[in-house]
Amino acid sequence: MEIVPHDSVSGEGRGPYTGLASLADAGESDISFLSNPRNARMLETTRAGVVFLPETINSEPPPGRVYLRMANPSLGLALIAERMERSLDPKPAPGVHPSAVVDPSAEVDGKAYVGPLCVIEAGARVAAGTVLTAQVYLGRESSVGEDTRMHAHAVLHRYCGLGRRCVIHSGAVIGADGFGYETVDGRHRKVPQIGRVIVGDDVEIGANSTVDRARFAQTLIGRGTKIDNLVQIGHNVTIGEHCFLCAGVGIAGSVKVGNYVVIAGQVGTAGHIEIGDFTQVGGQAGVSKSLPPKSVVTGTPATDLKQQRRLEAMVRRLPHLFKKVEALEAQLAGE
Repeated sequence: MEIVPHDSVSGEGRGPYTGLASLADAGESDISFLSNPRNARMLETTRAGVVFLPETINSEPPPGRVYLRMANPSLGLALIAERMERSLDPKPAPGVHPSAVVDPSAEVDGKAYVGPLCVIEAGARVAAGTVLTAQVYLGRESSVGEDTRMHAHAVLHRYCGLGRRCVIHSGAVIGADGFGYETVDGRHRKVPQIGRVIVGDDVEIGANSTVDRARFAQTLIGRGTKIDNLVQIGHNVTIGEHCFLCAGVGIAGSVKVGNYVVIAGQVGTAGHIEIGDFTQVGGQAGVSKSLPPKSVVTGTPATDLKQQRRLEAMVRRLPHLFKKVEALEAQLAGE
């Protein structure tokens, strides 16, 4: 466990340890963790051979078990998982698979890997350490930064760019046309989308998510932002740094999202609004107007969390209030 920073160790292990599991499911050869001290009672029943614990828990392990105390047990387990992932899915050796189609004018660094059936169009650039696993498409004049990984069937359209150390999951499409039309004489006329998408360093984009190219200029995803599966980001949107966008989120065109914003699942926004830094938006909320920094909102339309909870409590009381009103009306009618 030398790869995991920890404050103290207690107990004596019997190893080897070959897997990771929850406290409820773990066996003697598994490593697990407890992040919330309120669940400390689970230590009495778990069979995990090694448990990462918060520093505040002082209980001793039963024979044959090991407790490692640390500031962040979940992070500790993540470090172990990283090592296991590298062994289970090793980085392929650099090179271009014979079935890949690479335009002669494209620039593929000799330390990059281009997998089976990938297509790289004219003028595209692939930096050192990048992995294009299989059937990845890079459009004309697109660029992929160092040590980025694009999983099978990911698409980066023309003139769009990815930063360094990004992860683009299967089915993600970056740089498809924005949804722009003008209705003329009863028909919808397409507005050309001639901008691009720029994705910063250390961004992760989930499976089947889409980031639309700008009508003009660029759609921007700030560094360190993490985007879940099935997220739709419209044209000319700016997402700040180190944000979380959870599954099913839809961000309409020209929205500006600040830094460290958390947007929970199935949230939808109106277009042309701003969401301030450090804002949190609850699941299935509808954001119809701009939100100042550090807002905490939920509901449709999105409302301050405390106020929304009061409104929900009042709604639950409505049946009782209606009965009371009916009784009062009957009483008055009888007089």
